[in-house]
Amino acid sequence: MTGVADINARASFPGIRLGGLMGVRDTARINMIENQLRPSKVTDERVIGAFARLRRELFVPEPLRGVAYLDEDLPLGRGRYLMEPMIGARLLQAMMPGAKETALVVGAGVGYEAAILALLTRSVIALEDDEQLARLGRAALVDHRIGSVVYVDGPLKTGHRQRAPYDLILFAGAVAEIPSEIAAQLAEAGRMAAVLRAAQGVGRATLTTRTGGVLAHRVIFDAATPLLPGFVPKPAFVF
Repeated sequence: MTGVADINARASFPGIRLGGLMGVRDTARINMIENQLRPSKVTDERVIGAFARLRRELFVPEPLRGVAYLDEDLPLGRGRYLMEPMIGARLLQAMMPGAKETALVVGAGVGYEAAILALLTRSVIALEDDEQLARLGRAALVDHRIGSVVYVDGPLKTGHRQRAPYDLILFAGAVAEIPSEIAAQLAEAGRMAAVLRAAQGVGRATLTTRTGGVLAHRVIFDAATPLLPGFVPKPAFVF
């Protein structure tokens, strides 16, 4: 495990009190970065810095705050999960967010990934149809003084055409396939990241890019991210 002295030598962590005054959750956040993100090929210091700034425990219900930094998907109820930190970090890194870009997060849930993107881009639309999760997310955004994320209530499978096209689109949960209506909202030279998985088996974290109007897909890594409700595979027809 990485010590505080090693961490101080490698990087600064905005919002974390390094040294003797460091709190338990500050320590958990540094351990998440040093023992989950960096060993898993997360090397973009902008992405790492964004994860360091956010208090992940504020984005989850009170009973889960003690386990907010575990390397697993956290159950939020009603079939929803907050993605494992490493999975979210690698998806975000693959999209290479730019400071002047706009983003859409589909199934934003409690808004953690949307908040990370807000620190890396110009503006973020957080599409969510569960008001209870959205309420948690809005409160956490206020706590972090992040004003560039706008929650939108609506069906997840249709995206949000009103603010399209988006330079970046992130699915904050696994999907069986990317709906064509959402793919159409990706801007030219845009990047879209999602974990694609069938009902059974390992998912494939996939980066989709649009060049000359043509979509290209590239598998980045394997992931066992839970499926977003409403995005499950259609049952196979049986004779």
